[in-house]
Amino acid sequence: MSRTRSLALGAIILGGLAGSADAAVKRSMLVIPFETLALAGEEAWIGDGVAEALTLAFVQHSAFVQIDRARLRAFVDPQGWSAASVLQAVRALHADVAVFGDVRRDATSWVIRPRYVELTGGAGEPVSLDELVVADGELLDGLAKLPALYLRALKVTLTADDVARLAGAARPTGSPRAFHLFVSGRLAALKGSQEGYETAGDLLARAIDIDSTFVVAQYSLGVVHQALGNRWKAAAQFRASTQLDPRYPEPYKALGDLFLAAPRRLYDQAIEAYAKAIELRPFYADAYVGLGDAKAAKGDVDGAIAAYQKALVHNPLNPRMHASLGKIYFAEKGLYYEAVGAYKRALDLDPAFVDAHLGLGEVYEDKGLYKEAIGEYQKAVELDDKHPGARYNLAAVYEKVDPSEAISLWERYIDLASQLPSEKDWVDVARQHLHKLRGQIK
Repeated sequence: MSRTRSLALGAIILGGLAGSADAAVKRSMLVIPFETLALAGEEAWIGDGVAEALTLAFVQHSAFVQIDRARLRAFVDPQGWSAASVLQAVRALHADVAVFGDVRRDATSWVIRPRYVELTGGAGEPVSLDELVVADGELLDGLAKLPALYLRALKVTLTADDVARLAGAARPTGSPRAFHLFVSGRLAALKGSQEGYETAGDLLARAIDIDSTFVVAQYSLGVVHQALGNRWKAAAQFRASTQLDPRYPEPYKALGDLFLAAPRRLYDQAIEAYAKAIELRPFYADAYVGLGDAKAAKGDVDGAIAAYQKALVHNPLNPRMHASLGKIYFAEKGLYYEAVGAYKRALDLDPAFVDAHLGLGEVYEDKGLYKEAIGEYQKAVELDDKHPGARYNLAAVYEKVDPSEAISLWERYIDLASQLPSEKDWVDVARQHLHKLRGQIK
């Protein structure tokens, strides 16, 4: 039987997680790189730079839920992001709003032409904002003005403090060179491959060398270390971020994730980190999900309920929330159809969500639907071929349908996982499976 690599969740009142009127008014947003075909090759990064600045700013406001930019990879147009390709992505990803545009140059200035398209409450026709002309040497200052221009056009009420916070987030460094390296590092990380993460680590480290106070780069380097399996380096970067700017919530949430996944069951530390992230950003849905997972792991049912309800209010499009519900439906309530539905909802929102594929596979396997389980585990391996849990589960289910193939899969798992200290106990179990199968086939 496949192992469950997620935390056991306490039983909760599922009816209380149905959502609320507040959740219904949330609008989902796509931030799309600006088209730069008119720029020289060495300047093309600026289109992604605009998108990064807007992404950093929009998370500061509760009006919109941003769709993960990594999901745009399936829609990239080699001719640049035209209005048609933007609409295609918006409809496919079920976004309510997309912001996009293009960047041009004249002799002494950048000309940024922002646009947006709104499907909910709008006609679906692209709308152009006034051009933003930015003198050479003032690009970062120009980008800092864009978020407020967009939100006002989208009829979001902004206070003076809101405008200042948006501008500060969109201008995370005063060094254009450091910002260029940061944007290039983020692009490399979005590839999701070992090579991409290693390249990203180098670029982000260079950005930090130029500007050691570049908090977002420090945090992003921690994310890269975490993706590469370097937990200690990741934790060091996250802590460095919190020391540089104690008001920045992302590294606290990331520390919570590290504590939650630690072999030593550091649930109290995880709860403290998630609570700090929420204190700094009260509408931080992912932090509420993490808080719910940590409280549930400790058996605090009421606390888990409250956290999950908050997550749904602040982001009904959160795939991790729906995956958590899938675990609860199946592991705690024995509700097969509801569990499948919840996992599928998570995958509708994010088809690359490895843990949702694993969870759905475990439900199928438990019900004897081995073909379907194999399909989900294989998708997880395709998305992350170094994910030990995916390879373990795939080998385990193949024992039931093809022992010869299971031998090969156990060998691959052991080769991968024997290098990971956290997998030691699971590797021992895998070797027992392998020994048994070889004896049977002989």
